[in-house]
Amino acid sequence: MDTFEWTKIGGALCGALLFFLLLNWGTEIIYHSGDDHYGEEKLAYYLEIEVSDDLEEKSTEEAVDFKTLLASADIEKGKKVFGKCKSCHKLDDGANGVGPHLYKVINRDIGSIEGFKYSKALMGLGGVWSIEELNKYLTKPSEYAPGTAMSFAGLKKDKDRADLIEYLNTLSE
Repeated sequence: MDTFEWTKIGGALCGALLFFLLLNWGTEIIYHSGDDHYGEEKLAYYLEIEVSDDLEEKSTEEAVDFKTLLASADIEKGKKVFGKCKSCHKLDDGANGVGPHLYKVINRDIGSIEGFKYSKALMGLGGVWSIEELNKYLTKPSEYAPGTAMSFAGLKKDKDRADLIEYLNTLSE
């Protein structure tokens, strides 16, 4: 490369630098008034929110008891919620998928399906899959059993979990 090429490259860099510098100055002029000082933050606007008595009452109410939700659970809706599970779990006795089968899962020992390789996180839990334990697990499996191989994010809605657990409970009868 000759000197003329280097001069063009240097000029382009200086021109780009000058463009961004002027752009910065222009935005400072547009968005800052003359009485603002650097380092001081001012709110662009202030919202005053009044809390009504209705909102306070709702926040102090207790959450709906899960057993109450189970009593009013809809098995057909639970079957639909199971659609999120069926890619990994089967309902037939002994038919494992990516996850263990869920036939008679209620009150079954955790990690007890013969021939299925459970994660160390689940094998270390012990106990049984009671309705309460399933509810906790299905809320967020990664928090209930850190290190679990189940990549499912969980069911946030209590009603969905109640419907699903009741549906699974019908398979245990």
